[in-house]
Amino acid sequence: MSASFRGLLTRLLSRVRITNYQSTIPTVRHLCLIAGATAVGAVALAVPVFATELIVHPTKLNWPHRGMLSSHDHASLRRGYQVYKEVCSACHSMKFLAYRQLVDHVLTEEEAKAECAEILVTDGPDDEGKMFQRPGRLTDLLPSPYPNREAAQFANNGAFPPDLTFIAKARHGLEDYVFHLLTGYCDPPPGRELEKGQYYNPYFPGGALTMTPPLYDEQVEFADGTPASVSQMAKDLVSFLTWSSDRNHDKRKRVLFKAVIVMVIGTILAGVYKRKKTARCRRTSRRSELTSHFTPHLSSPREVSSAFFFLPAPPIHFFDECIIRLEAASPCPCPHDYLSS
Repeated sequence: MSASFRGLLTRLLSRVRITNYQSTIPTVRHLCLIAGATAVGAVALAVPVFATELIVHPTKLNWPHRGMLSSHDHASLRRGYQVYKEVCSACHSMKFLAYRQLVDHVLTEEEAKAECAEILVTDGPDDEGKMFQRPGRLTDLLPSPYPNREAAQFANNGAFPPDLTFIAKARHGLEDYVFHLLTGYCDPPPGRELEKGQYYNPYFPGGALTMTPPLYDEQVEFADGTPASVSQMAKDLVSFLTWSSDRNHDKRKRVLFKAVIVMVIGTILAGVYKRKKTARCRRTSRRSELTSHFTPHLSSPREVSSAFFFLPAPPIHFFDECIIRLEAASPCPCPHDYLSS
């Protein structure tokens, strides 16, 4: 076998080995294809599971308090508290809200004290070590309809009514979800069977819940004469629950507005001060340059002292004219003209 033939065979075998070795290494393209196929398979398996729940996402509504400088409608808060008191408080508690927090937002101080007087609060112990009942105070929390969780579940077929103090911030969709849940009761679709004591609501996860439709027309009578439709009561109730979830909403916006005004005024004053300070420093530096330029080069300290203490200095307007001519790229006047005059 000649040397040239052996060399050609060696090169061919080396190319085959390299090609086979490179084909075994997974490329980025192969990894992307594998990841894409895995994601498509996972989505294909998950879609039928979620499709069986028939959840309708709540529509985003234009609430009046969502504006940058908008506050709560306090008339709506007052009506919403009335809806909670006459309808929702039979099953749901608001145990993290005190009567004093309703003052100046929902009720006046006299109205809040009258509300407190209607309840009895267990307090104590007294001097004899016994608990006793007393009228409510502004510092007391809103009462719960049930003494404990077990009593609430027993009265509601095993379901526990959640506390409504922060419910508007505790659900996906916020106040939009609560409004659509209150107004979204309807008949189940064909083929959907509900157990006894369940009601169909497409906005609730799973579609079936044990809470009866809480609102119906003319259920309450508002003191301001507002028609008590289902949508109106739901809107007022959700406004009240939203305020309860974030009671510093209006105060925070007021503080932000004041802070923006102070920052704008401070920025303007800082800009004016900087402009005047910079102009003064620039004029002072130019005068010092002109003074050093027109001062004669003296050889001894005696000559320097005599020049500064016995020779008349150029007038101030001389430096101003020099600065103006320097800016206009014109030659400066001779200082001896001013000294001789």
